[in-house]
Amino acid sequence: MNPITRRNFVRSAALATAGTRLINFLPAATVAPRPVAAVMPKASKPGAAPVRWIDGAGPPVPAGTTWGVAWAEGSHKADTAWALHAADGTPVPVQSWPLATWPDGSLKWSGHAIPADAPAFATGELSPGTPAAPAHALQIKESGDTIEIDTGVIRCVLNRQGGRLVKSIRRDGAEIARDGRLICQLDNRSQPGVTREVAFEGEIESAVVENSGPVRAVVKFEGKHAGGDRKWMPFVVRLYFYAGGDGIRALHTIIFDGNEDEDFVSALGLRVTVPLRGEFYDRHIRFAGPDDGVFGEAVRGITGLRRDPGKAVRDAQFAGAATPPIGEWAESVSSRLEYIAAYDDWTLVQRNADGFDIRKRTQEGYTWLTSAQGRRAGGLAYIGTPRGGVAAGIKNFWQSHPAQLDIRGAKTDAAELTLWFWAPDGPPMDLRSYHDEMGMETYEAQYNGGLEITYEDYEPGYDTPMGVARTSEVMLWALAATPTREHFADLTDTLRTPGVLATTPEHLSLAGVFGGMWSPEPAQPTPAQAALDQRLDWYFEFYHDQQEQRRWYGYWNYGDVMHTYDADRHEWRYDVGGFAWDNSELSTDIWLWLYFLRTGRADVFRFAEAMTRHTGEVDTHHVGRFAPLGSRHNVLHWGCSAKQLRISTAVNRRFYYYLTGDERTGDLMRAQVEAGRALLRVPPGRKLASANNAGDLDRGATTGVESVGLSFGTDWGSLAGAWLTEWERTGSPLMKERLMNGMRTIGTQPHGFFTTGATVNLENGAFEVPQQGGIGISHLNAVFGLPEVCAELIRLLDVPEFKRAWLDYCELYNAPEDEQKRRLGQSFRGNLGQGHSRLTAYAAHLQKDAALARRAWAEFFKGAAGYGPRVANLPRKPLEGPEVLRPVEEAPWVSTNATAQWGIAAIECLALVPEEMPDAT
Repeated sequence: MNPITRRNFVRSAALATAGTRLINFLPAATVAPRPVAAVMPKASKPGAAPVRWIDGAGPPVPAGTTWGVAWAEGSHKADTAWALHAADGTPVPVQSWPLATWPDGSLKWSGHAIPADAPAFATGELSPGTPAAPAHALQIKESGDTIEIDTGVIRCVLNRQGGRLVKSIRRDGAEIARDGRLICQLDNRSQPGVTREVAFEGEIESAVVENSGPVRAVVKFEGKHAGGDRKWMPFVVRLYFYAGGDGIRALHTIIFDGNEDEDFVSALGLRVTVPLRGEFYDRHIRFAGPDDGVFGEAVRGITGLRRDPGKAVRDAQFAGAATPPIGEWAESVSSRLEYIAAYDDWTLVQRNADGFDIRKRTQEGYTWLTSAQGRRAGGLAYIGTPRGGVAAGIKNFWQSHPAQLDIRGAKTDAAELTLWFWAPDGPPMDLRSYHDEMGMETYEAQYNGGLEITYEDYEPGYDTPMGVARTSEVMLWALAATPTREHFADLTDTLRTPGVLATTPEHLSLAGVFGGMWSPEPAQPTPAQAALDQRLDWYFEFYHDQQEQRRWYGYWNYGDVMHTYDADRHEWRYDVGGFAWDNSELSTDIWLWLYFLRTGRADVFRFAEAMTRHTGEVDTHHVGRFAPLGSRHNVLHWGCSAKQLRISTAVNRRFYYYLTGDERTGDLMRAQVEAGRALLRVPPGRKLASANNAGDLDRGATTGVESVGLSFGTDWGSLAGAWLTEWERTGSPLMKERLMNGMRTIGTQPHGFFTTGATVNLENGAFEVPQQGGIGISHLNAVFGLPEVCAELIRLLDVPEFKRAWLDYCELYNAPEDEQKRRLGQSFRGNLGQGHSRLTAYAAHLQKDAALARRAWAEFFKGAAGYGPRVANLPRKPLEGPEVLRPVEEAPWVSTNATAQWGIAAIECLALVPEEMPDAT
């Protein structure tokens, strides 16, 4: 049923991809092999959906999995019961729930979960029917003080209040862990020249069961870190339990709400207490190293001594098994055990992406010994005995440095295992601005000074991390015994790359989700289509490799990419104003997710997943003055004074949410529903010369209703994406009303979308419609998700005037000047012509206009403000010292703006007007 192991599949895929990248150094005409793809099963009957592991096989240690599946409108009721079967017909237990519905109430997206002890399978099929029951149905008991969850293997008691999230974890009646809590160490520098260390512990404010059933349960904690008379830094922690499992998945989010000039977080982590039973020589420590590497020792080692205790004793300790009875040891060792050093404290610290070290000491007050060193640790640690213990670790451990794993008190009856999201052995977290005001105290200096020279939109007080967040993922296994080294390596593999189930690109396409703006790779592409897919591969793999070569890693950075390249110093402009971190500029997120939908590739999924986690958390303010807006691209993720709906937009999160059912992403999208009200506090047009520009403040003083000026593109498109998602998820009549009113009043504007913007009623979503007005356009309107939102809205809601206004915009933005003048009364020259070719393609598709479709392809291949066919075929250039610090590749012509828009346009033109694609590219 599982013919190939995931580890072998992933290795073969990595080798194939590496081969592809080597061939990129060859002449452009050379055709590179495609990366290995997972099996794409097909449904055996109508109304069913194929299911596959995106890595080609399940994880080496099944831990339970959740995923989402899309359904065509009208095909299934929202309350449909679902059954899952492996390809050979074996029933697989599954729990299901609706994620979204179509306007007719039928199911659009469904969420599903399988238990940790589900039968192994490579591919399967989901269809209406009675689900198989899990072998060990998950049980939940709630009381006023606790929540008790029994997976059939472990029993976990959670607290509803206090400083201990996890009260206890038991297995086979024995306590394996207790007192799971959040901890934070702060270096407070409120007094000049004085650093005051303050310890904080997470304090629960609420604990609720969000999802429960026979297969899966989710518990959400919210609270703040408390210490002394201060409570600060809100947290959100979700714990995930699966039937038949001995593992607990945790999603940990912190929101910074301190003073960046005074509050320097020096340590941030999750700690559990692990009871220890047995002699020191039967207490085992494990740390995961690179790949399959395992560091394994005992608290008191009995190998390598001057005297030999016996081979059976040595072999047992190395394996992590119980040693033979002491009477069977050589007396020369058993009588002198107290003279063998025992080590109480153990540490693995990953200070950067290229180095970790492991240390141990006998006790506090004595020196540390360096036990091992390496490049990239796997992020998993174990402390326990042959009678049980805990393995726990942080996903993306080395990528999110500085990170650390600590074991303290290994010689006591209760050790402490701490997962440090921010390592205490690293430097304190410094979130201060990277420069002073530099003479930019006025809007004039900011707009015509800093923005003109470094592309940085600076404003005093706006370059603050207040309200930014970071989410980390943890796995904790309550084990019955010390794992073998092979099993520990498998646990590490599962931590690094958790199993991801998904349906196929073909099924998602047939379901008609995401506006029909994408299509799967064809089984038999034309040569021109194949060439375009090769180029799509090239761009993704270039950024994938640049992340590694340029070390785009770190707790606050991982998941993002850089915006613009500096060819003179062979470096991305990491230190130049607004040219550094990309922060979703021109929809990098959408490009990656559309590319995953087209290919189904696991490496693309994980790259896009990391970006979604980052941009939704770090690039967005979640509390404070700027919440819930995002920050435009900058040297610091939060540094720009342009606080934008276009960055925090739910449009960038929808893909990941519906494909995985991730609750935290659902929170982020819901926070955007009322995001327009933030523009009352932070008017986006405040620096422009005219006080009447769209986006300027309008509090609706005469009507008593909150209203604000919005652009029809980046602003309304972002709000409409949030309202659409909330309507799909809840059926909210208010969300539908806002969408309908906005569409109607945009459609009845004198010039439709050729209007800079208007004042909107934030309660009902209706824009003011003047009797007359001038033509206005912005090249940014349609490059932050608006085309994708409009395609969905036109598909879902019948508002003819909106459809006509949008089609006019799509037809005319890139149209010849004489046609613009004939239909609008004036002509204009729009920027980003290549990216807007997909608008032309959309109009051609809806109107079945072959001539317009040919124009779309001509616009695409012309490459205005993007990539022409000649430039895009240039190979990468390898660079070595002394020209650069370390060997890297560069393609100086690559820009992230151009790449994102080229990628989206290529995928959408292939989906909308493939039949008119020219043979030669």
